[in-house]
Amino acid sequence: MTLQVYSWPTPNGHKVHIMLEELGLAYEVVPVDIGAGAQFEPDFLRISPNNRIPALVDPEGPGGQPLSLFESGAILIYLAEKTGRFLPPEGGPRYAVLQWLMWQMGGLGPMLGQAHHFLQYAPEDVPYGKTRYSGEARRLYGVLDRRLAQSRYLGGDDYSIADMAAWPWTRVPHKQGVERDDYPNFRRWFAEIEARAAVQRGIKVLSGIRRPVLDDRQKEILFGAGQHRPR
Repeated sequence: MTLQVYSWPTPNGHKVHIMLEELGLAYEVVPVDIGAGAQFEPDFLRISPNNRIPALVDPEGPGGQPLSLFESGAILIYLAEKTGRFLPPEGGPRYAVLQWLMWQMGGLGPMLGQAHHFLQYAPEDVPYGKTRYSGEARRLYGVLDRRLAQSRYLGGDDYSIADMAAWPWTRVPHKQGVERDDYPNFRRWFAEIEARAAVQRGIKVLSGIRRPVLDDRQKEILFGAGQHRPR
């Protein structure tokens, strides 16, 4: 049966879009317009209680029973284990991939997101925020670059869910206060992944409906106090 992906064209959404395209699985995309506040709708919160995209519903989950999942890293692991692809089944290679997936989930994504916010979207100039998060962005690109000096991909010799998780966050380093040319191993890795047909398809998912510029109402929904209201 067809998987349902509740998503929006953001780096976290693109991780799952890319994985599904790599796997060639049948899926239906349900747009969750985060600029309009759709992530706070009760139907979506029943699937994703943290009001974040993406979320996945598999009508034929473990034991043939329906399964819903939120958190992009959990979804990637689930799809990898369901299909036996892009995550080694055991031993050191498996943990090498998982550690870099956790690095993306706990560090690269959140810190690049903060850098992007303070440099691009903050309603007032916050020099401390800009300095702190752009500095952390450069540090993390350095970690990435050094790893890729030792290894073709983040988890080792083979392309994996760790690469799918990290790559979408690194598409616009200039908006995170980072100079792409300072990281040659990153540039090699980025270009190799960008050339994959499934990646090119994945980043086009929902791309036609995302607004290029956020208006004040959308910024309030995404970044204002309303997002913290209990639901």
